[in-house]
Amino acid sequence: GGPKRFNELHRAVPDISQKMLTQTLRDLQRDGYVSRRVFDTKPPSVEYRLTPLGQSLIVPFGHLIEWANKSFDDITVSRSNFDSSNAR
Repeated sequence: GGPKRFNELHRAVPDISQKMLTQTLRDLQRDGYVSRRVFDTKPPSVEYRLTPLGQSLIVPFGHLIEWANKSFDDITVSRSNFDSSNAR
């Protein structure tokens, strides 16, 4: 959905620490999925955006998310069965 600033990303993923988000963005940038642009303002502002490589993941991830949503109930049952049989 276009470029995002760090705080926008942090609000969108509320259960992640600032340190972990910073590291994740750095790793994504290193792998070529995300670009980082620094603006010469006071204080400096930074925006992140998906690169073409990162955008190419949207459709495959969409399929993975769809599969996970469809499989959620089966996974929950499997986990429950596993936990019950190993609770001895």
